[in-house]
This record gives sequence, C-alpha cells and structure tokens, in this order.
Amino acid sequence: MTADIESLVLEQLRAIRSDIAELKRETASVNVQLAAMGQQLGALTTAVYGGKSEIDELKRRIERMERRLELADSH
Repeated sequence: MTADIESLVLEQLRAIRSDIAELKRETASVNVQLAAMGQQLGALTTAVYGGKSEIDELKRRIERMERRLELADSH
C-alpha cells in the first residue's frame, strides 16, 4: 500500500510540475507581449507630442499671418 501512495504522490507531483512549466511559458509570453505594448505606447506618445508640436507651430504661423493681414482681433 505504501508503494501505491508513493506512486500517487509522484503522479500528482509530476502533474504539478507540468502545470508550473506551462505557467512559466505563458508568463514568458505575456511578458514579451507587455514589453511590446510598452514600446508601442512609447512610440504613440512620441507621435502624439510630435503632432502637437507641429500643430502648435502652425497655429503660431497662422496667428502671425492674421496679424500681418490685420485679420486678427486685437486683444
């Protein structure tokens, strides 16, 4: 009977080891995806601020043209 119990315990330990190995693989995959998302977020942030900078520059130029053409309201 002791051999049966040992065999059952070993079988359960092998199943647990297999589950842990699968969790490690899934965790590694999630970490890779999370790192990729971080890089994409950084790129998007850079693009947004770059676009904002360009819009701000265009706004300044339009305001200057309006002043020169006397189209702007005086503040």
